Amino acid sequence: MNTVEEIANVIKHIKSAVIFTHLRPDGDTLGSALALSRALSLLKIPNQTVNEGEIPEEFFFLEAAKRILRAPTLDAEAYICVDSSDETRLGQLQSVYFAGAKKKITVNIDHHVSNTRYAKYNFVRHRASNCENVADVIKAMGVPFDKEIADCLMTGAVTDSGAFSHDDVSGDTFRAAADFADAGANVAVITYELFKKRSKARAALYAETVASLRYLLNDTFAVAVVPRERLERLGLKQDATEGVVDFGLTVDCVEVSASLLEMKKGQYKVSLRSKGKVNVNRVAATFGGGGHVLASGCMLFGELEDVIDRLRYAVLQHSEG
Repeated sequence: MNTVEEIANVIKHIKSAVIFTHLRPDGDTLGSALALSRALSLLKIPNQTVNEGEIPEEFFFLEAAKRILRAPTLDAEAYICVDSSDETRLGQLQSVYFAGAKKKITVNIDHHVSNTRYAKYNFVRHRASNCENVADVIKAMGVPFDKEIADCLMTGAVTDSGAFSHDDVSGDTFRAAADFADAGANVAVITYELFKKRSKARAALYAETVASLRYLLNDTFAVAVVPRERLERLGLKQDATEGVVDFGLTVDCVEVSASLLEMKKGQYKVSLRSKGKVNVNRVAATFGGGGHVLASGCMLFGELEDVIDRLRYAVLQHSEG
């Protein structure tokens, strides 16, 4: 693996770059990409940020999020992937990445334990958020944080750390957050936009989903199911389910929480969270997914009851004791 200094040296000497974010983008991949994009722009290096799908509107308080493209229009010298453990996390854009990977400079900046080191240059270090890694790269590039960079980095730090509540939060996390705050990050706006602001329709979605929560494995495993019909009836997009999985962990007897979002008939996007007794990265890996020890995801196919039963068995297999 490369050092942060080596990665910074590569990036600050490239002539142009496309920055790839992962499918179903969250605050950490967007914050990482947009902060790095701003740093490149301050160095007068042409760049674009891309994502395969729509950007959730909750992130539009970051103005640069509105300018993210579905596909690159720049024939860049470098491809940089942020917060993506492997190429499949790029979704439909993985074909674009593969097409250019052999002839371009490729860089991978990530914090997932499941990262496959798929680029020519890899900086992978487990932190509460990937924005902490990107912050170190930007510093090593010699670019001071301005307010735009700080807001982007704080967005990733706050969201991926669960508002600084996860077990992987360390003193380094708070020291990084202090740097972002000192550079002008508006924590009040960020936390309101991401954790408190909610439409009436989204409130109804949460109410219905929480009311139908299932408890398995002697009430230690909570499962929330979000059918397509519910989203369509309430006029919501898939990103409205962000955070649903976290509710299960607020129940004192629950050790593992899962949310099952029906993508189409027979296909479910599964998000997993753990309090620590179960390594959900291993649970997700059973089905070809991955992520973190305490937060992971995967895709499952089949009838709902069969999907839930397979998940229940996998969680049981990876439970302590």
